[in-house]
Amino acid sequence: MRNSLSSILLPIGAIAAALLLFGVFVWVAGVNPVEVWLLLFKGAFGDWYSWQNTLQRAAPLMLTALCVAIPARAGLVVIGAEGALVLGGLAAAALAHAVPLPASVVGTLLVCLAGALAGAVWIALAGWLRQYRGINETISSLLLAYVAIGLFKHLVEGPLRDPASLNKPSTFSLAEGLRIGGIAGSDVHWGLVLGVVVCLVAGLWLRITPSGFAVRVVGGNPRAAQLVGLPASRLIVLACALGGACAGLAGAVEVAAVHYSANASLIAGYGYAGILVSFIARHQPVAVIPVAIVFGGFGAAGSLLQRRLGLPDASVLLLQGIAFVLILASEALRDTDWKALWARVLRSAGPRVAVATPPRSQTEEITQ
Repeated sequence: MRNSLSSILLPIGAIAAALLLFGVFVWVAGVNPVEVWLLLFKGAFGDWYSWQNTLQRAAPLMLTALCVAIPARAGLVVIGAEGALVLGGLAAAALAHAVPLPASVVGTLLVCLAGALAGAVWIALAGWLRQYRGINETISSLLLAYVAIGLFKHLVEGPLRDPASLNKPSTFSLAEGLRIGGIAGSDVHWGLVLGVVVCLVAGLWLRITPSGFAVRVVGGNPRAAQLVGLPASRLIVLACALGGACAGLAGAVEVAAVHYSANASLIAGYGYAGILVSFIARHQPVAVIPVAIVFGGFGAAGSLLQRRLGLPDASVLLLQGIAFVLILASEALRDTDWKALWARVLRSAGPRVAVATPPRSQTEEITQ
């Protein structure tokens, strides 16, 4: 119970501290921090329109967070979800243009499958480089993200460009029958439901299936996994491929439900924000759902801060950055032995510090 409370309270405390520090920054800029906090809440959850913007942004955050969370359960730190997302969106748009797909649910599923496959291959490459070439997966996945963004821009502005897209280069638009519509006529598309389902399935896979348990064993103790005969390399590549598939699916959903074509709007930072969401959720797929909704709300409130208070729209990125630093700090302090640390501080202070100790029993004296 103590560990569970720690896992819940530490991220909440880190977010609260991030909001306080963000208030200090805006106060220095001459803005009332209380008004900023109220507008953040109003822009994220104040009314139905705000909820729609929040949930629309939460859908890709859930899937890109899984690109970090699933490999993390195998002991890897993968931060290249942005590259898998843009390639997933590009693959979805390219397939819809190159192959005559049925204008039905089957065609939409094929578009999403193409995006997931592209993302899986891209992130699996980072896992393969780590296991078979000894290249750090954090660095390789980040560099692969930049390569993917460059490749995306080249293809969108070149071979796959729609000649009708003049000011904003884009691929050809998806047919009406391939698009993902809104839920009950709202702006919240069915990609949100897909993201929630994928998070739940990923959580169940890690917890109750033999392969998911094997991935967790590899992440917990690689030497023990090898001693019991688990194929550690294949499991690590599998975890990377599954995480990349989730990020690629996020790109396909953005194309099919929001933009209807692959263009520069896909490069919106969802892959990088997913890193923060995954760390706050402690790489638990089910916990990713509420955290993604909260940070989707922060993103939705950015424009309101700009309109009402004159703050830059990107000011919420500062809030996310502060939260990320504090989350990392809270993880570092999670297992700190505060009693031993305080004892070392007192010892380092020398004989000038007198510490009053309570009387001990005879048994304690003998034990000491």
